[in-house]
Amino acid sequence: MLKRLTSADPPEDSKMSFGEHLEELRGALWKAVVAVFLGFLVGLAGGKQFIEYVKAPLEQGLENLERNRKQSAYNAEQGETPDDEHPLVKEGLVPERYSLETGALLEALSGLGIDAEPTANAPPQIDLWMWTKPRDAQLISTGTPDVFSVYVKASLVLGVVLASPAVFYFLWTFVAAGLYPHEKRYVHVFMPLSIGLFFLGAIVAFYVVLKYVITFLLGFNEWMGIEATPRINEWLSFVLVLPVMFGVSFQMPLVMLFLERIGVMTTDYYWKYWRHAVLVIFVLSMVLTPADPQSLLAMAGCLTPLYFIGIALCKWMPKLNQPFAEQLASGSSD
Repeated sequence: MLKRLTSADPPEDSKMSFGEHLEELRGALWKAVVAVFLGFLVGLAGGKQFIEYVKAPLEQGLENLERNRKQSAYNAEQGETPDDEHPLVKEGLVPERYSLETGALLEALSGLGIDAEPTANAPPQIDLWMWTKPRDAQLISTGTPDVFSVYVKASLVLGVVLASPAVFYFLWTFVAAGLYPHEKRYVHVFMPLSIGLFFLGAIVAFYVVLKYVITFLLGFNEWMGIEATPRINEWLSFVLVLPVMFGVSFQMPLVMLFLERIGVMTTDYYWKYWRHAVLVIFVLSMVLTPADPQSLLAMAGCLTPLYFIGIALCKWMPKLNQPFAEQLASGSSD
């Protein structure tokens, strides 16, 4: 029979019954719910700005798609290759062709003192390079309550983000009440690193990966000849799922370190089966990301180095006194 070291046992007066643990959990959950509700109220004030922020990458992708489409049509008319980029396109302008009405043109020229005779040729045309945003490059709403539900959803998400430190704290106070002193030391180390890795993964997904995903998906629509008219409700769900998946997957080094510290895995085992781990990483990346190769390769490309960082942490990070496996072994009894 295995038991923990008696020196690590908590004092008798700090032990709680099952009912007391449930009461402690209920109190922690209620505090977390109140924190989220207060964050939601704050989020209502910034919901519109938050929506503007998260829809910006897709609108930029739609603008780039429309700009490339007009540039390709312009190049075809000018007899240039599709890859030739007009200098004005680099400045964010798009070509718009207008046909001039002959009568109005002659009248305008006459007003300038220029005599001109009408011809039987086709009406003259002029190409204008416009700063205006393409009309097709915008999100749509197909239902009356869509915009309101998106606003509420965005405010709730913003509220959860704002309240997350308080939520983590309240849940931690509940968990800490039932932990041994050496276990609390591990949580003190792991929790800040875990939060940092989560936000790092979310930042990489939103600011790096997302634009490549948008480019691929919109380009695929263009290749299939299907007009892209994304809905704001669907886009908000999509743009929130990808960063969350990246944030969760970035926890891998800490999971590896935790399993090594409690004696379930060893550093040599991680190193021996690294090829198998890379294969598992690619499979998980395929499951956790949308159906496009860019996000899959981006997640796998991030997780593969993180796997070896996890091995380095297991090898070089100082161990706390009396690891779990040693305590269980030394605490064994007949």
